[in-house]
Amino acid sequence: MLRVVFNKLHLAPLALALAVGASGAAEAHGPRPRNELAPTRDAEGRLVPPPAWSLSLGGYADLQFAWHDYGPNQNRPGGAQKDSRLVFDTTRFVLELEGMLPLGLEFEAELEVEHHGAGAALELEYEEFGEYEQEVEAGGEVILEEIYLRKTFGPVGLQLGRFYLGVGLLSEIYRPTEYLATVRPESETTVLPAVWHELGLQVDLDLAPVKLTAQIVNGLDSTGFSSQRWIASGHQTRMELVSASDLAFVLRADLELSRGVTLGVSGYYGNTSRNRSKPDLVPECASTENEVAPCGYVQAAVTLLDFHFRLDLDPFTAQGVVLWGHLDNAKAVSDRNSRLSNALGVLRSPVASEALFAWLELGVDLADVLCLGTGHHLEPFFRFDYYDTMFGVEDGVFDNNRFARAVYTAGLGWSYGDLVFAKLDLSYRDLGGFETAALRDETSIRLSTGFGF
Repeated sequence: MLRVVFNKLHLAPLALALAVGASGAAEAHGPRPRNELAPTRDAEGRLVPPPAWSLSLGGYADLQFAWHDYGPNQNRPGGAQKDSRLVFDTTRFVLELEGMLPLGLEFEAELEVEHHGAGAALELEYEEFGEYEQEVEAGGEVILEEIYLRKTFGPVGLQLGRFYLGVGLLSEIYRPTEYLATVRPESETTVLPAVWHELGLQVDLDLAPVKLTAQIVNGLDSTGFSSQRWIASGHQTRMELVSASDLAFVLRADLELSRGVTLGVSGYYGNTSRNRSKPDLVPECASTENEVAPCGYVQAAVTLLDFHFRLDLDPFTAQGVVLWGHLDNAKAVSDRNSRLSNALGVLRSPVASEALFAWLELGVDLADVLCLGTGHHLEPFFRFDYYDTMFGVEDGVFDNNRFARAVYTAGLGWSYGDLVFAKLDLSYRDLGGFETAALRDETSIRLSTGFGF
């Protein structure tokens, strides 16, 4: 399997020198500022330096070059028109900062720049009848995906801040060298927020070979739910503040059967009604000026259950996920979302009560067989994706079969050491989920390349 290992830049000696120097300067020039650690001395009067700290910097970059045989409007009656087009993208550049602080505290922060920078983007949205929409990419172009403090007590870990949710596999294999194809699994990134991160508290317990994780985080915003992406666009990125009136709960268990073989399950539950930008998902009742929702809110809870596995037995690699999800009162959410303001920048399309996705990828490293030398990896692979964002619908909601899709991807990946990688693959997308031939199939060829540090 392709891998990136980050080099570490340790700054503890510099921190210690600065701390000791600062103590001498304070004695010579007056009182020490309150935010500095006061010097301490041992029983013999010798100066004891403050606790050391360390800092490490890493990251990666991913560039994409793609050819598609279909037009961008997949919402036409027969599917996208036949076309031949090239698309280039600076997919992402990520900086990861990790460090040790006094008192045994750890911290991590991850900043991701997607596409070609930050600012406003003009999008052509075919689910909104081909309208152009101006979108300020505050949550999609420059993202602070992780920033948290962590403290461990033996096998128990406590984590507070913004971190990845333990649902699916992309919280663990989001780097380009950790999945085999040129892009992350299409099924998982369509149905769920891509590399899902939220604010909250995490408690994990490592009882090898079992690891248990529990998380309490802010819930989703149901104004972003849609036919095309189900709950994925309910990830709160449009507003300045994150609403947490409705919380969500995650439980995850992973079992390492043997070295390189891991099986796991996870569950997610969280209501979404009170996280909407306006308190508008409420039942009809007598109004009052003294209470926001005098008759409460319509329940719009999201439930997710998944099974996932990873197998890394050199030279073979395999990994995959199956996930089922349910949304309470999807018809009420659909009806209310259809009347939302254009300014909110959401799709306003019907929402399904159930969604399903599954993906599996297999690869084998042929570098040793071909005698390519130390540091090389050469890995042919195959991936299968299936997803249906309208797997189950309530009465009165149109079940659009174009959102059931199967994607077959095959290709070849190469890397040298921990420095660079390149992948080339061919993908074939079958719209309609084996149920209809009325929608035109789609083919893409992609080249991905980048580096890690």
